[in-house]
Amino acid sequence: MNAHNESGFFTEENSAEVVIARNAGAEDARLRQVMDVLIRHLHEAVKEIEPTQEEWFKAIMFLTDTGHMCNEWRQEFILLSDVLGVSMLVDAINNRKPSGASESTVLGPFHVEGAPELPLGSNICLDQKGEPMLVRGRILDTDGKPIAGAKIDVWQANDEGFYDVQQKGIQPDFNLRGVFRSNEEGEYWFRGVKPKFYPIPDDGPVGKLLASLGRHPYRPAHLHYIIAADGYETLTTHIFDPDDPYIASDAVFGVKQSLMAEFKPVDDPARIDKAGFDGPFLEVEHDFVLARS
Repeated sequence: MNAHNESGFFTEENSAEVVIARNAGAEDARLRQVMDVLIRHLHEAVKEIEPTQEEWFKAIMFLTDTGHMCNEWRQEFILLSDVLGVSMLVDAINNRKPSGASESTVLGPFHVEGAPELPLGSNICLDQKGEPMLVRGRILDTDGKPIAGAKIDVWQANDEGFYDVQQKGIQPDFNLRGVFRSNEEGEYWFRGVKPKFYPIPDDGPVGKLLASLGRHPYRPAHLHYIIAADGYETLTTHIFDPDDPYIASDAVFGVKQSLMAEFKPVDDPARIDKAGFDGPFLEVEHDFVLARS
């Protein structure tokens, strides 16, 4: 290497080192660390791929189109993070749990603040459409002791795979949403309808990328939970139907073995009457274990 290159001129061989050295004056140490890592890996990837100029411009236009797709209710870059598995990886890193605590998964874009707080056993399905379902379980600590008064915020898609906010004027406001409190035994129960699988938005560049990769855009049927209690870490999670056709290929990688819950048919008249239904229903039982904060 000649004297000029020793002083820091850019070459194919030393590209990452030269760019990283140029950032040495960054005042924010964390920003400098992040950029050092990103630059190093990006340059390694470019050197391995050896893209043509046309391929690199196509990549830039993909990111440009992704940005153009974003607005106040649609975040295409989050969608890109989701389908690349990065959202779930960040969630896993930030939600490492002690042994025995329930696992978390992504929040999703359809949580709504201000859902009504309801008595245990209430039906969150306001339009009575779909296959009736009773969801029940307990909120416990890692020693197996019940947690009373835990706040349980639940929401779900309907039997066609849509959330209420996606169907304004079709579904009632706060349909299939509710907030409950566990009783003294840590128990919770509520009624809803069996949710259905649904596609993530696939009409933009991320959807086109999935199609090009031979991947589908579907999420398996699930129920959402945010569970909070004083002295415990708040848990954001789902429960999934293990028999769903997309259970092993969730487009956003949110499924975990521990979050599967069996949807059991119930046709006993006495149990139907006790649960408050007019006919057969599905029973889903799942306990959640919170880690101490």
